[in-house]
Amino acid sequence: MAASTLSAAQTPLLDDTVDGSLDYKGRPLRRSNSGGWRSASFIIAVEITERFAYYGISSNLITYLTGPLGESTATAAAQVNALSGAASLLPLLGAFIADSFLGRYRTIILASLLYILGLGLLTLSATLPSVSTSVGQNADNVTLSSSLQFQVILFFFSLYLVAFAQGGHKPCVQAFGADQFDTQDPEECKAKSSFFNWWYFGMCAGTLITLWVLNYIQDNLSWVLGFGIPCIMMSVGLVVFLLGSTTYRFSVKGDEESPFMRIGRVFIMAVRNWKTASSAIAAEEEARGTLPTESSKQFKFLNKALLAPDGSKEQGKVCSIREVEEAKALIRLAPVWATSLFYAVVFAQSSTFFTKQGATMDRSITAGLEIPAATLQSFISLSIVLFIPIYDRIFVPLARAVTGKPAGITMLQRIGMGMLLSATSMVVAALVEIQRLKTAQDYGLVDKPNVTVPMSVWWLIPQYVLYGLADVFAMVGLQEFFYDQVPNELRSVGLALYLSIFGVGSFLSSFLISVIENVTGGDGRDSWFANNLNRAHLDYFYWLLAAFSAVGLALYFYSAKFYIYARGSTL
Repeated sequence: MAASTLSAAQTPLLDDTVDGSLDYKGRPLRRSNSGGWRSASFIIAVEITERFAYYGISSNLITYLTGPLGESTATAAAQVNALSGAASLLPLLGAFIADSFLGRYRTIILASLLYILGLGLLTLSATLPSVSTSVGQNADNVTLSSSLQFQVILFFFSLYLVAFAQGGHKPCVQAFGADQFDTQDPEECKAKSSFFNWWYFGMCAGTLITLWVLNYIQDNLSWVLGFGIPCIMMSVGLVVFLLGSTTYRFSVKGDEESPFMRIGRVFIMAVRNWKTASSAIAAEEEARGTLPTESSKQFKFLNKALLAPDGSKEQGKVCSIREVEEAKALIRLAPVWATSLFYAVVFAQSSTFFTKQGATMDRSITAGLEIPAATLQSFISLSIVLFIPIYDRIFVPLARAVTGKPAGITMLQRIGMGMLLSATSMVVAALVEIQRLKTAQDYGLVDKPNVTVPMSVWWLIPQYVLYGLADVFAMVGLQEFFYDQVPNELRSVGLALYLSIFGVGSFLSSFLISVIENVTGGDGRDSWFANNLNRAHLDYFYWLLAAFSAVGLALYFYSAKFYIYARGSTL
């Protein structure tokens, strides 16, 4: 539409024009001076600051909850999982708002402002008197004063405001970044697959800085400073994002109706025509000149949407083949989404029980210098930062030469490899915990939870590294898969669906912890998650998760076997 206004003198430059995209002023733009890595670099920088801010409060949250707020280990772990779950499910709302109303660019700006407000309020809550201090002063009759109640309310309000803001920020930033690459151009198509690798690289770089710097500040200097720095970083991220506005490619929204309406109508029409004979559907497909494909044979009940209940074929009363295929594409995601939940439950453990494990062990680096327990999570990010360049620059070209696929291996193969590594990490974690418990028993420390177990914290590194390698395969694979396999207009929603896997996984982890706590901790017994970890049995929990992961992996491979990739997919 806008391209038709170009003058004849500009015609030779049309090959350089990017179809379906405009600049920030609504004008046609050229490939040579817009989008690509130029724009993506701004967006990756924004992701680095956002992950720095988010992990600046979430990675060490269990320490704050069990310290200044005085919660038990099991309660704190449940709170962390609840926050993680909310932060991962809210992107569904943010993506819906972006794809239906505001657009990704405006949603990112609004979410960033709410993010900064939430972090500012969180910093304010940390300046108030802590619950643990008051408990120590009045151990006989613990009654929260109005100021302490206000602190707790303000803290959790701020925390969930950040989660709400992240729900709008997270899916839109990544989708907006991937939108800067044109899949119609062979080079940019390859670059888009590489973008997801370097996106995750940048994300983990931000997380790594957080875990090494902020966790030390929070544990040894000040929680106020530890929460205030993420607020400053998020403000910097918003400025960086705005600076790149003149280079961004903005997708053109046509006059078509909302994709939610189109897809919803397919399901409604299919239900209304549920009595229609298959011969009538076959006749309609033949009349439209449609050749049978693997996709048309799958979920055939949706093909009934091609017919109107009253036999009419007026425009608007029947669904097109394209609309039916869009609906089928969403249904095909369901088995992959469901089987990925097993991976998500395992993913939730690194910021809870792994951290509490490390807190009981010898964390000394030199005399008088200890590594904060939460900083151990940095080895996940460090392994990712080290391995992604190897994966992108060595593994992918070698695999591409063998398979002929742009990404080297398919997205589903990549995800499956990550799930296998995740299950392996749980086996290693269980074996290390058995050794930790044995060491505590050998040194007579079973009933001395405040005494450091004489076992180096470096024993935990293998499970963290395996976590990181699993993320390189599964996490990045899931991001690309849910972006690539949904209709173009729903790509923010696709990435929100990917994030919702970890939201539901966190809630499942929280539910599982609660059930196990109640079942194993009755009648005065120590539960698997006893506050005294020397009497707890995290090893049993890790073995259980390893078993769940094995079942999930088998179900995933079965569902992946029958998956049909969307048309135009780059795999």
